[in-house]
Amino acid sequence: MIIGDMYQKREAGRKKVLEAIKLHGGTTLLSTGISGDDARMALAAVQAGAKLIEPNHPATALARGHKGVTNMHDAENVRHEITLLQMAEVISGVRNVVGPDIYITAGVPGTFAEVVPTPLIDEDMALLSRSGADGLHTHKSTIEDLKAVVDLGHKNGLLIDAYIASPSDRHLFGIPADKPADVAETAKKMQDIGVDFVGLMTGMSYEGAKAGEIAPPVKERLEAMLKAVTVPTIAEGGINADNFKAFIGTGVNIIVVGTAIDDMAKEAVRKAVKTFLNQ
Repeated sequence: MIIGDMYQKREAGRKKVLEAIKLHGGTTLLSTGISGDDARMALAAVQAGAKLIEPNHPATALARGHKGVTNMHDAENVRHEITLLQMAEVISGVRNVVGPDIYITAGVPGTFAEVVPTPLIDEDMALLSRSGADGLHTHKSTIEDLKAVVDLGHKNGLLIDAYIASPSDRHLFGIPADKPADVAETAKKMQDIGVDFVGLMTGMSYEGAKAGEIAPPVKERLEAMLKAVTVPTIAEGGINADNFKAFIGTGVNIIVVGTAIDDMAKEAVRKAVKTFLNQ
């Protein structure tokens, strides 16, 4: 592996993220879901100002109706059946339309805590890197598994965003840590093993939250993470048009929004079809 080239690739990706955070006043958007894996919607997101895009395998399973899934909960259970080649094609298509200056992080089979063994190897990482990915969106459930992905990703020029999970979440989207002290300890470990962007699953996945507020337990966990690390930070899970402003000014650098954008897109299609049917 050409170490210097891969270092330069990682630094180019890091620069994209840091510039987006600065451009948007300290907190930027990672646009995912339909706006991450549909090239048309990704382009629309970028045209509206998004600088960070995330294709991922559960959203791809949902977009393609894999096994007949019609909601993200069900898609999570079959996401591992989407192939690396399929994800490489998705990433390549998105890269082709959004151009070189947009940061793309990808969730692929094996970067999440999958329900069946889903190994990742050098060839997989190289394929994703050549397809246009700048980083890997990861939800591994142990430090050991996460370190393995970090090492593989970095070796192939890919940055890593990884997450601390809420143990009570319906799906395990990261390393579980409940109390603020546990969150802080986990965040430090993640940074120490080389994670480039440390995130917190808010515990609001798919459920939303009271408008304009972050629930006190979530806020305590968020503050613990923010104080523990120096790398850019992320919040993901249940962030929508009603509550996203509550995260602005907290110190979180990136908010991940997928389901809320999906719901808006579906409603726009419903209204459009009704218009043409004169209903």
